[in-house]
Amino acid sequence: MALQAIDSFVWGPPLLILLVGTGVYLTVRLGLLQVLRLPLALRLVFGRDQGQGKAGDVSSFAALCTALSATIGTGNIVGVATAIKLGGPGALFWMWMAAFFGMATKYAECLLAVKYRVTDANGQMAGGPMYYLERGLGSRPLAKLFALFGIGVAFFGIGTFPQVNAISDAMTLSFSVPREVTAVVLTLIVGLVTLGGIQSISSVSSKVVPFMALFYIVSCLGVLVANASALPDAVALVLSSAFTGQAATGGFVGAGVLLAIQSGVARGVFSNESGLGSAPIAAAAAKTDSCVEQGLVSMTGTFFDTIIICTMTGLTLVVTGVWSGDLSGAAMTSAAFAQGLNPHVGQYLVSIGLLFFAFTTILGWNYYGERCTEYLFGVRAIKPYRLIYLALVACGAFLHLDMIWLLADIVNGLMAVPNLIGLIGLRHVVVAETRAFFARNEDTEPEGETQTA
Repeated sequence: MALQAIDSFVWGPPLLILLVGTGVYLTVRLGLLQVLRLPLALRLVFGRDQGQGKAGDVSSFAALCTALSATIGTGNIVGVATAIKLGGPGALFWMWMAAFFGMATKYAECLLAVKYRVTDANGQMAGGPMYYLERGLGSRPLAKLFALFGIGVAFFGIGTFPQVNAISDAMTLSFSVPREVTAVVLTLIVGLVTLGGIQSISSVSSKVVPFMALFYIVSCLGVLVANASALPDAVALVLSSAFTGQAATGGFVGAGVLLAIQSGVARGVFSNESGLGSAPIAAAAAKTDSCVEQGLVSMTGTFFDTIIICTMTGLTLVVTGVWSGDLSGAAMTSAAFAQGLNPHVGQYLVSIGLLFFAFTTILGWNYYGERCTEYLFGVRAIKPYRLIYLALVACGAFLHLDMIWLLADIVNGLMAVPNLIGLIGLRHVVVAETRAFFARNEDTEPEGETQTA
């Protein structure tokens, strides 16, 4: 199939090396900032100072929740199941590695977003890779290319089809709601929220994201506590199969190490979006006068998304043993909850989790695509963009799942390329801003820094 060939090419070794390699490089240059500065980042997230009197459209917490609304989606449930189905339990380990280095990438891209943001014709903050590619790197062609791919991801990738399909499946299987009804109701709700712009989206996200994350984590903990005796073996299996591959019975045909790495990294990036350049668009709207502080706040998104939530899903699948059966996707996760908790309760927990996760992702990506559209065509193009987006949401419930994931993977990978080029080209700016911030505020700086690369 042509789409499969394109997907294999886009997500081949070159892009995976570029994604992880950028994160490794930034981790070294920033002196393990994602570890040493994580306590500070968490204090900034939950602190009282949320940007009062500072330039921006929404608080730092609201900007983070908007980014999390886009990143915490079907990738945390369906994506993790897909990765473990293809690559075995070891894929979870490689998701951790992608997230660990991805935290440094997320920090850098969101720092640059705030540093190079501008005010658009409507008086709103506009920022993201298209602006730091143009204003920082001096490459307008790359900026336009990113914006074009960003619209593609919003229309055909993470933003619409996978999320709408997941919602319609959950409503049909768990609550016997016809797809046509789901499509109409979902389109109306999305329209009501997104027409209000970033303030409306961030307001909804700030309320829904913390609730939905806590709801899902508690549900997963219920399964893990019920299967506590099997947890050590499950963790051992994840670690061992990451380097040896792991075959299993049922519909699983066995995975080599390379497939575990590719599945884990690809699905990890799909889930937390580190390196794609999406989260910086939301970060640019934050009320802040420090690009470093917003970078720290934003990198916690990858921590929450993958290190915590994806880990919960992955361990639930492994500890219950459903990963080696015939099921896949959301059905596999539902089976894990049904086996770990209660056959009836488990199915509804996963369905409710999917509903929240997928719905907020639709909201977040509407905003990302809108900002890319505004960059390319001006503020007059925002209304037509929103109408097209809603039309795609309406028809997303009727597309085939395999084609949806292939399209999402392809446009995601294409979006990452210009953004990563920008991060590499502006690495000295990231390092200089970081050094200056910590020297100014703590009279210290991350170790291992030099001004040349």
